[in-house]
Amino acid sequence: MDNAYRISVIIPHYNGLDILRDCLDALMKNVFDAFETIVIDNGSNDGSQQMVKKNYPEVRLVQNKENRGYAGACNQGIELARAPYVLLLNNDTVMPKNFLQEMLAAMESDETIACVQPKILSIQDKHYFDYSGAAGGEMDILGYPFARGRIFDTVERDKGQYDAMEKTVFWTSGCALLLRKSVTEELGKLDEDFFAHQEEIDLNWRVQIAGYRNVVTCSTYIYHYSGYTLRSDNQRKMYLNHRNNLIMMIKNYSFPVLLVLFPFRVLMEMATVVVDSMFWGGRRGKAVLNALQYIFSHPIKIYKKHRSVQKLRKVSDRAIIQNMYPGSIVIDHFLRKLTPHLSVKKFRKSEFTQ
Repeated sequence: MDNAYRISVIIPHYNGLDILRDCLDALMKNVFDAFETIVIDNGSNDGSQQMVKKNYPEVRLVQNKENRGYAGACNQGIELARAPYVLLLNNDTVMPKNFLQEMLAAMESDETIACVQPKILSIQDKHYFDYSGAAGGEMDILGYPFARGRIFDTVERDKGQYDAMEKTVFWTSGCALLLRKSVTEELGKLDEDFFAHQEEIDLNWRVQIAGYRNVVTCSTYIYHYSGYTLRSDNQRKMYLNHRNNLIMMIKNYSFPVLLVLFPFRVLMEMATVVVDSMFWGGRRGKAVLNALQYIFSHPIKIYKKHRSVQKLRKVSDRAIIQNMYPGSIVIDHFLRKLTPHLSVKKFRKSEFTQ
């Protein structure tokens, strides 16, 4: 580790010269200056590399010949990082001048904290939370992720409603994720088979299995251009989200719990196929079927991932499930039209409103 640096900022990038410039401009204005910046370029063809070399000579630029995805690029950066803390930062973000110092303060407040995210707001409408993490990520027991301030496509206006809440969350967004490099050395880095989408949630789940915590700090924020790289209705994005989420569930639950919950999850996926085919043209349904086909055609590969993660276990599934949403957020949100209120420590069914 280089004592001159406290944070290594890693920005995976693939095209989008203007957004990368905006991100770097904002980052360089931070009052905290004990950081290095590493841009991992996944084979851009829009002149991004030349722009970085010319305008930001202090930035370490890695030029990949092929697109290694978010996971592969971040892992490259983690290996190169010279600081004890690593910030995984999307290229389509901008942040205030106090961003880095507030993130570091949250991390150093407790040695059991492994991952920290800020409040994430939409750059298109700065009064609203951003889709990608909002005010901290949560999870239901069937493995469906959502966030404080965002449940599926329903996004709330930020009124400070989550600022005073318990800081511990189930997952922190890879949009702006500060983590201890030592934790990745102990537990492994991002799963590169995911390529993109939900690999940070998978890491966050593993973090809890090993006895660490994930937190959100609302003392700072970041603006994010959600969907800039891939639109939410992109076929490949839908496929990766469903496939990776299923792999994540298999990896991180113990086998006895999987025997109970995974069949219900598969039924939920098949219901998605039927409903999507009936009402919305079947594009998501096709993505779900392709995801299920991958899962059931790679049992040995996925089992090896499961076994590797379970060897890290220090915390039981029972303890982790206590911090999950008790039921199906899909059924409650779409069918029962219930909005969960987030209590200080955990969800309580009595605190739902219609």
